[in-house]
Amino acid sequence: MLRGASLRVTAPRVAVLTAVHNHPHSDTDSILGHVRESLGAVSHQAVYDVLRALTGAGLLRRIQPMGSVARYETRVGDNHHHVVCRSCGVIADVDCAVGEAPCLTASDTNGFALDEAEVIYWGLCADCSALQTSLPHP
Repeated sequence: MLRGASLRVTAPRVAVLTAVHNHPHSDTDSILGHVRESLGAVSHQAVYDVLRALTGAGLLRRIQPMGSVARYETRVGDNHHHVVCRSCGVIADVDCAVGEAPCLTASDTNGFALDEAEVIYWGLCADCSALQTSLPHP
């Protein structure tokens, strides 16, 4: 993957790719923790630099739902979307709608050549929804 993107293969790059692949939608601090587990000492700046390089090369996708820190995933190039729990913040992938999806067609492109739409669905995950329904109501 790295060579295919014209990037040198380095231990930090491999460790970051592995961490994001194994823990999709992780934030930078979580990725740093996973990288340190595999490499030992590595700086925040090194991880930031690797994330920037891998995102720029198209090997990682950076998402940032409203009110959240940036998250990273290795699922790139398929224009999928995300669902975010309003309570616990867990994020999951959602494939694009099949069939007519009028909300994904812009009413005015303002001269842009559109090539992607980002949709974020918000709600409660199954665990938080179950917890909420089991709580007594006043």
